[in-house]
Amino acid sequence: MKYEQTTAIQNKVVPLAMKGVDVLGASKSGTGKTAAYVMPLLNKLQKVVKKDEKVLRALIIVPTIELVDQVARTINDMGKYLDIKTIKIQGGMPRTRQLTALSQGGDIVVATPGRLQSFIDDKKINLEHISTVILDEADTMLELGFLGEIKAILKHCKQPRQTMMFSATISQNIKSLAKEFMKDTAVVEVSNRRDVVDFIAHRAYKVDKKRKKELVVKLVQDMGLNQVLLFASTKASADKIYEYLIAQQIRASIMHGDIDKGARAKSLSLLKSGKTQVLVATDVAARGIDIRELDIVINYDMPEGTDEFTHRVGRTGRANHKGSVISLLTIHDYDFFTKMEKHLKLNIKRDSYEGFELTDKQPRQKRQIKKTLSEKKGYIDYDKKRMYTYAAKKKEGKKRS
Repeated sequence: MKYEQTTAIQNKVVPLAMKGVDVLGASKSGTGKTAAYVMPLLNKLQKVVKKDEKVLRALIIVPTIELVDQVARTINDMGKYLDIKTIKIQGGMPRTRQLTALSQGGDIVVATPGRLQSFIDDKKINLEHISTVILDEADTMLELGFLGEIKAILKHCKQPRQTMMFSATISQNIKSLAKEFMKDTAVVEVSNRRDVVDFIAHRAYKVDKKRKKELVVKLVQDMGLNQVLLFASTKASADKIYEYLIAQQIRASIMHGDIDKGARAKSLSLLKSGKTQVLVATDVAARGIDIRELDIVINYDMPEGTDEFTHRVGRTGRANHKGSVISLLTIHDYDFFTKMEKHLKLNIKRDSYEGFELTDKQPRQKRQIKKTLSEKKGYIDYDKKRMYTYAAKKKEGKKRS
């Protein structure tokens, strides 16, 4: 199928789906969502399907006839060498043909909610053995008014089951549906990098490593910040900055992997309610955090890569609200920051905050040599030019001696 590498949504969804976790995924069309759930589904089914005893074990619900065809085609292509049969149930097609396919048995059914609900009402389909339910383009189905049908369909499916729901955005209605029918849900959000960074104001302050904590306090006080999400790279770093903030009478809470789910939820609630000024979090703990009008994110430590940076800054500037990001840079962060700017096509000015003049030895900056117009247009052979310049300098040196 000429797949050479996985997409961002696939990287995040497939491992969770393979573990049987309920997944709520947000990603735009064309990002590889279908393959993200089809691959682990086929892997799961191939272990249990029987050639002579076909039983519906998986249900995929989509909003349109066209999407039924698209999803079924992906399943058939990816499952080409597996004994897995897919049945399509969709409006605009003869019911008799679909009923015949059901009577012959299958493993996966891909359906639009309206036609599927009518089959359920007429007792033409049995969903009691369904162990995996996938709702694709869930936001579109809700917008089209299929909420009642979806709820009725899900109540006919087996419990316990794995449920995965995919949407371009995670609206309040999507959250409500997930809360009612999903358990211990893993939330995965993948956005276009440019979409995330364009709506956000970026600032960067160069600072000595030993004064980073002090600068955070100064920024909170000088800017009158009351709702800050601060990212640390490790649990140890998070603990240290959290303890320092508390000692400086800054109202702070913390989230990382060693803190239980209840305490993490409380920390987030405190920030949302305004009882906490700064929520200190690691990247893993902050996955899925949704604070609708979060004003500012502070990168206390730099993340491992550009994707993590994008995820962090995407916590602010949400739902068309302007957001702001401040990154604190020690001498060890310069290279990463430059690469990240290049990847995201950003140009962020690096300042020094008043009173925090640098004392750490700064790395040498490469002096930019301006090219002549002829060089820019490619009229000069750079290798020959370098050889000529070296020979000329050597000759000049001999003259002086």
